[in-house]
Amino acid sequence: MAEHDRRALGRRLTELQVHGVVDPAVPGNPGRRGGAGPSDHRALSIDGTTVMVPVYNALAGSSPYRLEADFSGGLQVSGTATACGEAGGETGGETMALAVETPPEPRFYGLTTAEGIPYRSIALLHGRDVLATTLLQTCIRFRDRTQSCQFCAIEQSLEDGRTLVRKTPAQVAEVAEAAVRLDGVRQLVLTTGTPNSDDRGARLMAETAAAVKAQVDLPIQAQCEPPEDPAWYRRMKDAGVDSLGMHLEVVEEEVRRRILPGKSELGLERYMEAFAEAVAVFGRGQVSTYLLAGLGDSAASLVAVSERLIALGVYPFVVPFVPIAGTPLEAHPAPSTDFMVAVYTAVGDRLRASDLRSEAMAAGCAKCGACSALSLFEAGPEPGTP
Repeated sequence: MAEHDRRALGRRLTELQVHGVVDPAVPGNPGRRGGAGPSDHRALSIDGTTVMVPVYNALAGSSPYRLEADFSGGLQVSGTATACGEAGGETGGETMALAVETPPEPRFYGLTTAEGIPYRSIALLHGRDVLATTLLQTCIRFRDRTQSCQFCAIEQSLEDGRTLVRKTPAQVAEVAEAAVRLDGVRQLVLTTGTPNSDDRGARLMAETAAAVKAQVDLPIQAQCEPPEDPAWYRRMKDAGVDSLGMHLEVVEEEVRRRILPGKSELGLERYMEAFAEAVAVFGRGQVSTYLLAGLGDSAASLVAVSERLIALGVYPFVVPFVPIAGTPLEAHPAPSTDFMVAVYTAVGDRLRASDLRSEAMAAGCAKCGACSALSLFEAGPEPGTP
């Protein structure tokens, strides 16, 4: 696919992610409500690219896009694309009709442990071939919404009885083996709420990675806050963690205090120190961070911090903020398509210039890419293209 075509597809996918899609309760809908990770979403495949699209939140309910049957009996997303008006607001643009596919329900979802715990309560499929689990489905800050991350919905799936508060290493290893064998899963993402310990969840990551690698050869990304002792990076690596995610989410100091009141106690410079320490262990391009665009950071700030991260060898995974029902930010607007495309273009150009590519990561959200269109903007011209 030519660079222009990739970026055009990137804009169309961004449209769907920032506006959501009206989903008229398609039978067998495998979308995700609440919890950690891409919540209130479902996976759609468009032109061979899998994307997580909001379907359950208020944003999706008023979307100009609708998932419906096409003339051939398949599925399509149709609606009128937005365009930037003279005053900077979004107005009606071209009509868009995209053929889509939905991944089938994975076979491992039909299994249970010897104790009768459904495998899907332990780990879920993200996109087509990524297994993900939140090891600790709670956080030291969550119960106090004045201190919790304002977008967080980590305990929603726990309250609904759809998951466990703590997944053991043996449980995750059992599900991972089945997911690889039955559904061709190619990577595992381990996340966690932050426990009340100095390691910030690194111990959970190391113990679980070791158990999984003893059962199946599966690339693993771990995601946690920076541990106080940098020795944990080597411990995680030695246990079987292949790449690491430590998530800034937002970058401007005032925005961090407002959106991440508790987590912002670990300031931007502390994160930069932690990134350098982690890259020294995991290697350039094997450490990443989420940047949630649309929560108040300017495009210039997002691009400037991305430049710093890229220089350190850290992949800045820029994602449009999507409000989740039941959180303090459930009514917060998503960013505009034009804002996202401008940030994607600038960051993508810098990634390409530094030869830092999402596809080169061993595992993780950036490698999966389903929550962002950034990877479509990082690629240059095809070989041999003038």
